[in-house]
Amino acid sequence: MNLLLFLIVIGVSFITVRIGAIAFQLTGLPWPLATFQALSCFTGTGFTTRESELVTSNPQRRKIASILIILGHAGFVTLIATFANSLRTDFVNIYRIPFINSIVPSYLLPWANLVIIILGIYVIYRVLVNSKFAVKLTDLIRAHIIKNEIIKSVSFEELVVATGGYGVSRIEVCKESPILNKSLREADLSRFNILVLAVERGGAITPNPSLETKIISGDSLVCFGKLGDIRKNVCPEGE
Repeated sequence: MNLLLFLIVIGVSFITVRIGAIAFQLTGLPWPLATFQALSCFTGTGFTTRESELVTSNPQRRKIASILIILGHAGFVTLIATFANSLRTDFVNIYRIPFINSIVPSYLLPWANLVIIILGIYVIYRVLVNSKFAVKLTDLIRAHIIKNEIIKSVSFEELVVATGGYGVSRIEVCKESPILNKSLREADLSRFNILVLAVERGGAITPNPSLETKIISGDSLVCFGKLGDIRKNVCPEGE
């Protein structure tokens, strides 16, 4: 029973991290970084100060991270308890399976359980992380989150983060943008310490655009500056 519960908790943990990664991605994080941050929050490891600014600077991400941290601690305690009980001889002997007992001596049953646990984790990892099923599950979860508006999807991709909340970001110009239909000179983003590195339009990228470049709907800007200021002054609905 403890062995089965342990494997169930492992499976649920993988799915929880995947949901967290999808939620982070919908807030604008690239998928590899979203996956890493979800795993970091859930396990409480690898959460670097520099990359944590991507999460702490955004209200939606802080909520996602908080939920993952709480669930991660609860899951960790459950895993330790069920794992320890799975290897205790007195617990193992309570659940006698005639076929297994006829092959494996009782004193070896804890080791048999350990082998089953290792194989179970490997199978769960292969199925839930590296398989077509994982892709379909991810798409299904993402569609459900978007449909029910659990997380507000944004067109904002944070590419590189420096210290102090500064970073390089790619953000789509929305209809509510205060710089829409203005030239970069008129927008004067430099007053907010925002530097426009490139303008992407229809798949074509114009690096180091001139101040006379006019910003139209559908454009994406690659900017350097404070991430919060970029969201606020280029596309407020992306906050």
